[in-house]
Amino acid sequence: MASKTSIGLVLTLGVTLSGLAYAQGHPPATPAVPSDDPYLWLEEIHGTRALDWVKAQNALTEKQFMTSPEFTRTRAQILQVLDSDARIPYVQRLGGYLYNFWQDKAHPRGLLRRTTLAEYRKAHPKWEVLLDVDALNKAEGKRWVFKGAQGLKPAYDRFLVSLSPDGGDAVTVREFDLRTRSFVKDGFDLPIAKSQIGWIDLNHIYVGTDFGPGSMTESSYPRIAKEWTRGTPLAAATTVYEGKPNDLAVSAFHDRTPGFERDFVTVSTDFFHSVMYQRKDGKLVQVEVPTDASADPHREWLLVQPRSPWTVGGATYPSGALLATNYDDFMAGKRAFTVLFTPTAHTALSSYAWTRHHLILNVLDDVKSRLEVLTPPAKAGAWAHAAMPGAPAMSTVSVAGTDPDHSDEYWLSVTGFLTPPSLERGVLGKGQAETIKTSPAFFDASNVEVSQHFATSKDGTRVPYFEIARKGLKLDHMNRTLLYGYGGFEVSLQPFYSGSIGRAWLDRGGVYVVANIRGGGEYGPRWHQAALQANRPRAYEDFAAVAEDLIQRGVTSPAHLGAEGGSNGGLLMGNMLTQYPQLFGAISCEVPLLDMKRYTHLSAGASWIAEYGNPDDPKQWAFIKTFSPYQNVNKATHYPPVLFYTTTSDDRVGPAQARKMAAKMEGMGLPHVWFFENLEGGHGAGADNKQAATMHALAYDFLWDQLK
Repeated sequence: MASKTSIGLVLTLGVTLSGLAYAQGHPPATPAVPSDDPYLWLEEIHGTRALDWVKAQNALTEKQFMTSPEFTRTRAQILQVLDSDARIPYVQRLGGYLYNFWQDKAHPRGLLRRTTLAEYRKAHPKWEVLLDVDALNKAEGKRWVFKGAQGLKPAYDRFLVSLSPDGGDAVTVREFDLRTRSFVKDGFDLPIAKSQIGWIDLNHIYVGTDFGPGSMTESSYPRIAKEWTRGTPLAAATTVYEGKPNDLAVSAFHDRTPGFERDFVTVSTDFFHSVMYQRKDGKLVQVEVPTDASADPHREWLLVQPRSPWTVGGATYPSGALLATNYDDFMAGKRAFTVLFTPTAHTALSSYAWTRHHLILNVLDDVKSRLEVLTPPAKAGAWAHAAMPGAPAMSTVSVAGTDPDHSDEYWLSVTGFLTPPSLERGVLGKGQAETIKTSPAFFDASNVEVSQHFATSKDGTRVPYFEIARKGLKLDHMNRTLLYGYGGFEVSLQPFYSGSIGRAWLDRGGVYVVANIRGGGEYGPRWHQAALQANRPRAYEDFAAVAEDLIQRGVTSPAHLGAEGGSNGGLLMGNMLTQYPQLFGAISCEVPLLDMKRYTHLSAGASWIAEYGNPDDPKQWAFIKTFSPYQNVNKATHYPPVLFYTTTSDDRVGPAQARKMAAKMEGMGLPHVWFFENLEGGHGAGADNKQAATMHALAYDFLWDQLK
């Protein structure tokens, strides 16, 4: 699932040190386009006419919202949070060191650094800087944005570093030597493309990239996986697997777990279906689980998560369950599984993580976290189950890291809407975890409380939402309220701490609400599948139901209710704008999908057909057009003020969507339509903290101003 998420619509909130690096290569050829769309020229991302339009729009928005003392204050308050030295430097254990990527005022593009556990325990650890991205930029005259680094086990003295020229998904991959603190001359080096890479050993890597015409899928991800030997040209790399043009992506990876070294190829046919093969003795042997299930080999075990009911070996396992079996037995044809988790009407499996001898489950119970520890039997017998200490009410506990090759060490991140994050470390079987780091409070939460409510959607479904508001809130329909949602790709919105939201919204007396609508993963695959393709309107009905519940309860009124969402959540905002304009006083629509007729031909849009459907199929367009804001906007309708923001370098959704929607609405003579486009930042909207603070401040100040 991690690899699929990285190529999806999920907004990136941070940078990981490992994992697949997906980025933009040559875009797929654009087919004939409709002649009745007068704004197609805005799809030319770097076209002179399009950029001139962007500059003119930016100037209007800057003058209206970004020159006031209040905006300057809001941006400064957010930037203080993002740049604060008191933030937790989250770490990932690689061998004997803890690694961290850090950005602040002095290092806007960031430092890749490491330290020891003993040093990390100190209030002010001494860090060993490995790569200074700002210094690299100065030396090379570039504006690189760090996108991750993959280390070579077990020594971790070589890394494959991914760098984006503008913050988009497109990266160059360069081999880095930690011993010399320099890039390896004549080492592994990939030009900017949408690439997937992974170590096999010091002299070999798996690579999927833009090898030339036809080597990328229609979704613009690698179609061919190859094995590349050090010292040979990329053109000489050996093909391991070649997918079809309409596959989503193809990747290969090597599992370096000591004693269980194995090679795999994964073919993602769409966002929710894939086939895994083990590469053995030059042959590919399929891991025969359903294509909509995830298969996760680990040491002697195979874990399977079916996304639909699976009947196998004389038993039927429900969607959202977690199953375990012996990997070698499974590959030999046996189909005996142990059920490790079974979902209920209120619970879903959020994630899991291995330690050396145990498996930690993160379970959502009505969107609130609880952890369980499972221990596999030494030989025959049942898995042991034990509860881990619970989290505070209305909070999120997640496993931030483990050391599965060597120990039962685990790291926990604990947070909540009003609880500053803390980072705990423990060793299973050796007592309670200890708190290693705690973030300071960035806003005063003493007079604020969190409550959970349930709205009833159009079809009778109970939809949960969290409300963060002042204690003793007057239910007089007068409170400025900001409603946030996502509702797609099985992504769950769990309680989280945000100093930015606290300072820019709660400190002002605003109410903040998070809606857990269908399309997300709060209740597992069933919650997601309930809003797929033709059922997509269920997500929008859910969000509208939450808005109506807030109004009915007296929390707010349409004039004081704002909505915000980005990416897939931007599509949600577009539908709130066009289908439910009477419910909102203002909407912030960020890095959005909006033209669902053209989305499969723009940037990486073809990769999301499994989520939305294929508009090129007339039968599917019949339902897609019902939730395509670009086609449904009407000049005779009264719409609330709306802000569209995007980035030129967003090579996932692309800026054309927001550009065209804003231009179309303005062309209809509709008032209160605002647009802003940042040059850098990719799909995350900011290449550094200052840019991110600017974009967040723009959204919050726009909404606050319009909802008065």
